[in-house]
Amino acid sequence: MTTPFNRAPLWLERLKPYRQRLTSPPAFIVEGKLTRMVGLTLEAEGCRAPIGSLCHLQTASGKVIGAEVVGFSGKRLFLMPTGDTHGLEPGCKVIPLGKNSLAGVGFGLLGRVLNGAGQALDGKGPLDTDTRVSLAGTPINPLSRKPIRESLDVGVRAINAMLTVGRGQRMGLFAGTGVGKSILLGMMTKFTSADIVVVGLIGERGREVNEFVLKILGEDGLKRAVVVASPADDTPLMRVHGALLATSIAEYFRDQGVNVLLLMDSLTRYAQAYREIALAIDEPPATKGYPPSVFAKLPQLVERAGNGDQGGGSITAFYTVLAEGDDTNDPIADAARGVLDGHVVLSRALAESGHYPAIDIEASISRVMPDVAEGEHMAQARELRRLYSTYQQNKDLISVGAYRPGADPRIDKAIAKQPAIEAFLQQDMDEAVDMGRSLEQLNALLASA
Repeated sequence: MTTPFNRAPLWLERLKPYRQRLTSPPAFIVEGKLTRMVGLTLEAEGCRAPIGSLCHLQTASGKVIGAEVVGFSGKRLFLMPTGDTHGLEPGCKVIPLGKNSLAGVGFGLLGRVLNGAGQALDGKGPLDTDTRVSLAGTPINPLSRKPIRESLDVGVRAINAMLTVGRGQRMGLFAGTGVGKSILLGMMTKFTSADIVVVGLIGERGREVNEFVLKILGEDGLKRAVVVASPADDTPLMRVHGALLATSIAEYFRDQGVNVLLLMDSLTRYAQAYREIALAIDEPPATKGYPPSVFAKLPQLVERAGNGDQGGGSITAFYTVLAEGDDTNDPIADAARGVLDGHVVLSRALAESGHYPAIDIEASISRVMPDVAEGEHMAQARELRRLYSTYQQNKDLISVGAYRPGADPRIDKAIAKQPAIEAFLQQDMDEAVDMGRSLEQLNALLASA
């Protein structure tokens, strides 16, 4: 019998439902068991968890391995490990954590090198972060984005003068292997007028990560940069997380009103990592082995860059695209061209002739250059492009002596200007040429006899 003397206090009665809610685990956090592993795909039964949520796999020896839910079929969950899978066995505990991947961000990351999981690789102690944000990011209303009206100085004469980049533009850097794309990225990292640089090295060789940080970027360049490195021997999920983490860090700085330069090497490795994940969970391939979901993920990543709200900062992004076999019509290259605001094409023929940076001016374009360049600058860039193209179209006739001087004034002018044009388009990797000097030298080149 309940009396006023043995009944619980009123405040405790009112707290009872809240206490039950706090002490009782959510319905989907139920331990399951690992039933199957094929390649990198893990299958679990007996538990429920949403797509993108994290799980812990616990072995009989007590080892804990992280994993993320990437799919499901009926009562089976498909998981992708985030680390080494040695020690896993049938019947391992699968413990849903009830949370998604988060990234620690803040100005304390400047000068640091991280892995795809957001952990320090440089041995400089714990990371100093202000807050944690979702790796997936938050979409921006396209109507609230600030228009691109200002140019960004990248310190490379050929790009400043001929392919002027705007603050908030997304550019592709299309190149085959070994034509100098990493060196060009390093030049922009050191010489740009952007406030902060975020570099994502995704799926590259581990040796190249160390060389980029120590040799190409250097101590001075690293002071205002954050490097996220997820090399080729990382799991596919870690490589994907590396690209998402670099973008999340850039978004944080942009939201603080900072102008950010995001350099991601490479978008192709990001797509290949997603292909491995999608094929592992039996998604059918569509184009050259790439499942349809890969082509949906590319714009989702790229659209996170760009300008923020009015009065905010910006993310100007360069994504390298590996042209397999120097084929710029590769499926990923073709899809990237459709979602980017322009592309810089590096030519193997120019690189083999010692022309660096090996930018193919004829094949490259900046779609926002008319919005950020003055009328005189645009006219001079078009004139230099015409001279360069005229010479290239008649190069064979000129080289074998079949062309007679005086036959065509345009060709005569192109021949006369060719040595100066080649010198203008080349630049030493340790030489910085700002926007003002780039335009002065372009004007002097065209004004000379």
